[in-house]
Parts: sequence; structure tokens; C-alpha cells
Amino acid sequence: MNRRLLRARDTMDRHYAEPLDVASVAAVAFMSKAHFIREFRRVFGETPHRYLQRRRVERAMFLLRTTDAPIVEICFAVGFTSVGTFGRTFTEVVGSSPSRYRAAADGAIEPNSGSFIMRWGRPSTFGEAPRGPDS
Repeated sequence: MNRRLLRARDTMDRHYAEPLDVASVAAVAFMSKAHFIREFRRVFGETPHRYLQRRRVERAMFLLRTTDAPIVEICFAVGFTSVGTFGRTFTEVVGSSPSRYRAAADGAIEPNSGSFIMRWGRPSTFGEAPRGPDS
């Protein structure tokens, strides 16, 4: 795997809550924007933008399970700049709205960091979340 792509992905993992654009992350990998998008998708199976959104949703899922912070506050804390985009993206990835996710997770046992449950519950990509009966 290309070390430059790993460095760029690590940058997105560390700075997911900051305003990142594909061009600035491509610069970390010393690639043009178009080449970076192609190579990132080839290596990791999704575009850099989609990967960053999924990371932000993963963090939002954790905050929704473990804090009482308002959903709007969580939206901005994980790097989204629009509540509408956050809600739409969260629903697309997870399969339920942030408020429904929080209600369903209320009282659930938080898995250990390396457990199978945590890895299994991690959203893999967009469009794979099962649709609920009210969706």
C-alpha cells in the first residue's frame, strides 16, 4: 500500500473535525487532486470525501451513545457545517436518524475498544445501512 495514501488517510483520521477539502489532503500525499481521488478509491474502496464523512459519522455515533450533548452540537463537533447534511448523511450511513439512533442506543452496553461488536457495528460505507420500516 502506498505510504503517501496512508499518511493522507491518517491525516483525515486525526483532523476529521476540522474543515478538510480533498485538495489539501491530496497535498499531504504529494498528488494532484484527481490522481489522489483515483488512487484513494483504488486502494481503500471509497472516495476520500466519502471516507471522511464516514469517519465523522462514526465519531457522531460514539458521541450520541456516550453523551447528552444536543445533536446540533455533535453535528458541529464532528466537522459537519450543516445540520441538514449531517442528518441526511447519518441516516444514509447508519440507517436511522441521529435522534432515533440515540434513543435505540440508550442503555445499551458500550463495547470494549477491540471487541467484535464494535468492529461489526462500524458503518462500512454509504447505502449499506438497512432501511427501517418508517424510512
